[in-house]
Amino acid sequence: MSKRRAPRKEASTFAGGSRTLIEQVYVQLRDDIVEGSLLPGAKLRIEHLRQRYGVGAGTLREAITRLVSDALVEAEGQRGFRVVPMSMEDLADLTELRLHIELDALRQSMRHGDEQWHCALAEGYRALSECPVHPQYRQRWEALNSRFHELLISGRPSPWTLRIWRVLARHGERYRSQAIACHHSRGRDVANEHRQIYEAVVEGNEARAALALEVHIRATLDLLTQVSRQSGAVASLSVTTELRAGV
Repeated sequence: MSKRRAPRKEASTFAGGSRTLIEQVYVQLRDDIVEGSLLPGAKLRIEHLRQRYGVGAGTLREAITRLVSDALVEAEGQRGFRVVPMSMEDLADLTELRLHIELDALRQSMRHGDEQWHCALAEGYRALSECPVHPQYRQRWEALNSRFHELLISGRPSPWTLRIWRVLARHGERYRSQAIACHHSRGRDVANEHRQIYEAVVEGNEARAALALEVHIRATLDLLTQVSRQSGAVASLSVTTELRAGV
């Protein structure tokens, strides 16, 4: 668990009234789940979390309910809530679904994307390429990474594709958060992967762009599978636990 956060006053809004307190607590809880401060499978005890975040039980339950909708938290009947577990099996399933959706969406995007899309993609790539892939910058990098990937598939507007992609992206972030910690030690060059995708898109080479994107999406699964095997852990164990074991 991370250190207890300073209590905050209950209020209807914060940051100039642009977001509610429930939204603030939701974001904090979500970040703690993604970063592993709240471990996969951990029970969410309302009284403990009230002290941790300095808010009331009603606010916490509203925020947790949103996380249930995101499938990051699961209800246990009358026994409360717990963080959804992580596993290599889950990541493999998530990876295959992403590939099924994103590769076709990328091709369609390249065929229908206009000049405005190309300009937005260029700016998204530039911003991402300037941010280091390092745990210290994980939140900023993750936001830029998600923006770049969303732009890749937005050349041909498809609201349902984007909705489904965003759900998958939220879950993939949990695994990327763990993978970032061992990118350099395992020889992965994420910046180069993004460069290859972007250059292929700019060239209009659908086959090359799709292949580069597939390699990129599979890389997190491949990396964490390698970590899992070397740790001697079975597929059902939490990835966070494996990495914290010193792998």
